[in-house]
Amino acid sequence: MKWQIKKFDQLKKKQLYSLMRLRADVFVVEQDCPYQDLDGQDQNAYHLLGHLEKDLVAYARIFPPDALQPEYSRIGRIVTSQDYRGKGIGKKLVKKSIDFCRKEFYKYPIKISAQERLKGFYTALGFSAGGKGYIEDGIPHCAMYLFFD
Repeated sequence: MKWQIKKFDQLKKKQLYSLMRLRADVFVVEQDCPYQDLDGQDQNAYHLLGHLEKDLVAYARIFPPDALQPEYSRIGRIVTSQDYRGKGIGKKLVKKSIDFCRKEFYKYPIKISAQERLKGFYTALGFSAGGKGYIEDGIPHCAMYLFFD
């Protein structure tokens, strides 16, 4: 597995197309959830790309503090290709995202907007839920946080 982290301006056209396609395949088609994926925030994020051979199979979007909220770094659009689930790639993706945040933004806790059905997955990786649940794009979500020692 090959992992890369790139700022928006460093992404090549094929990489941008691949990550947008993976997000659409999972979030829009597989989850049957039409939503505005192109939210104008990709330009403010780091993009973690996980390739297996030539295929993009895992992706996350990482925001520094102040990009969305001054008190948190954020990880979002966490996605693994359907064909590669159950192989530990999602766990590696989140761990690599956490490691990047810890290294680059170590003073700031991480906040994610997790689908309720994945709460146990994120809890096992050190996140804890906070606040009331909410509906985002028709899907139950909850805010989860990871605080560093």
